[in-house]
Amino acid sequence: MTRISPESSVELFFEIRLLDGAVIDSNYNKEAATFKIGDGNMLAGFEAVLIGLQTGDKQVFALAPEQAFGMSNPSNMQTIGRSKFTDMELEEGLVVSFQDPSGELPGIIASFDEREVVVDFNHPLAGKHLEFQVEIVNVA
Repeated sequence: MTRISPESSVELFFEIRLLDGAVIDSNYNKEAATFKIGDGNMLAGFEAVLIGLQTGDKQVFALAPEQAFGMSNPSNMQTIGRSKFTDMELEEGLVVSFQDPSGELPGIIASFDEREVVVDFNHPLAGKHLEFQVEIVNVA
């Protein structure tokens, strides 16, 4: 049987969970995902733990933030004047879409007062430890 290598095409079912068991993403009730190792469709840290697995393997991996979505970067926290949010009801955790030169950029309202709004532009899973469950359907 072929094992996953850096040149492999892989078909798999996966589930990504927080350590408390909350499911972030899963395709177990959908079609299996197909990708080529290194094509950019999966994070490098997710791909790295797949190397050596073969068709039929089922595994659960614990991933540190550095293997997944990285650490939270304090420079990605931006303070914006409250006047930019005049017709919006704010609450902590609210995801707001902003425009930047490269397109749309989501930010999460971290805190606010009557003068300023602190927006977190880090990936929502930055700094999180994750579990990555996989079932390998096919390796080519």
